[in-house]
Amino acid sequence: MVMPFGTKSVERKDGVGRVEVDFDALWAAVHKPVLEDRGYRAVRADSDLGALIIDQMIKRLVVADVVVADITMPNANVYYEIGLRHSARERGCVLVRADWATVLFDLDQIRTVEFPLVDGSCPPLEAEVARRALAAGLRGMAEQRSPVFETVAGYTTAHRGGVEEFEQLVDTLSGFQKLAATITATVDRDRRRALTRRLVQEYGEQQAVQETVAIQIVELVRDHVGPEATLDYIATLDDDVRSHTSVIEQQQIALSAVDDTAGAAATLELLIERVGPTSDRCGILGGRYKKLMRTSTGTARRVYLKKAIAAYERGMNEDLNDYYPSSNLPRLYRLRGEPGDEDRAVSVAFVVDAACRRAIARNPADLWARLTQLGAAFDRGDGDEARALAVDIEQRTPPDFSLGTTMDDLDTTVELLPPDKQQHVRRALESVRELLAPPPGE
Repeated sequence: MVMPFGTKSVERKDGVGRVEVDFDALWAAVHKPVLEDRGYRAVRADSDLGALIIDQMIKRLVVADVVVADITMPNANVYYEIGLRHSARERGCVLVRADWATVLFDLDQIRTVEFPLVDGSCPPLEAEVARRALAAGLRGMAEQRSPVFETVAGYTTAHRGGVEEFEQLVDTLSGFQKLAATITATVDRDRRRALTRRLVQEYGEQQAVQETVAIQIVELVRDHVGPEATLDYIATLDDDVRSHTSVIEQQQIALSAVDDTAGAAATLELLIERVGPTSDRCGILGGRYKKLMRTSTGTARRVYLKKAIAAYERGMNEDLNDYYPSSNLPRLYRLRGEPGDEDRAVSVAFVVDAACRRAIARNPADLWARLTQLGAAFDRGDGDEARALAVDIEQRTPPDFSLGTTMDDLDTTVELLPPDKQQHVRRALESVRELLAPPPGE
């Protein structure tokens, strides 16, 4: 499957506006189940390290029995991969799109399977309708001839070496994804930690997996094993993977956890200067300055507080839908205490709550969003909602890393609330701490 990644704003062909499409949800709820129902092992091109694995991408496009390309959004990578497949294999390239999508001229001449997509977040009922339309439209489409073979007389089929290698890759990725999903679904902390170590042992050094899912391994180790193990795993990666921006970001989080916070902040500043800001990258930088602030006194503490606020504000302005950077601002505004900061804190707390609700509606399994929503309830002084959220979170057993970070922030939040809200919220905090405290010995 070749398609865009993440949530993108896409122009409608009827001129009535744009649709926000969550392509990750579209893959998980529509494309993948339809293809698996038809007996295929469905593999999606990598989202994080794309430019680093062009050789693997070309092999997949040549060897795969069928390439399905979603052209709902005009995307340069997808169009390029369609061209490669059309020139490499006579049959087995299928184009699909939302029925309202605009397609650029050349591909608009090729037969395409359309499916309805009113809500780009792919809620269950709409996903079911889209699956039915897609399944019906796919029948026989894999036999459609490539326009290259159709047009150029005597054009020959590319060599199909590497079939066994590709099949082994699919098997390896399937095994990895199954184990990763098991880790995420497991509520017992000890078992989760043991499974994560097993994941690294079984898949961490396999080249096929290393290049395509290294970031996922890093995040699982971060969440369930710890910063030292995260750094140890990153050290085993090839230079090109280790230099990827997402790996660098996670490396700085781990370095900060083992007390190289100043070095981590400096590295992130240089990374932003070199490749530009993202909401997540600025949020991570803000977190390093926040930690430096907590361990400093006097003028240095004030300087790091201002740097943390500036980084978080920059991240919030990069993407208001990303709750991470904005979630830290209310307590930092109150800590700064300048004129207007209390009003800023209240306003941003409502922005955070809206962003969390949007994230949870798109992905109910997003524990970070639920923990952030808990913090936003305390920022607003709403102890009753905080207790209710904590009960829900407790049943999901969040990772130790995210839980520890959240509880540290809640202590600060309560201390900074206006006096008229503190007493009620303190009782709520004790209730939340009792619910979410890890078992003895952890």
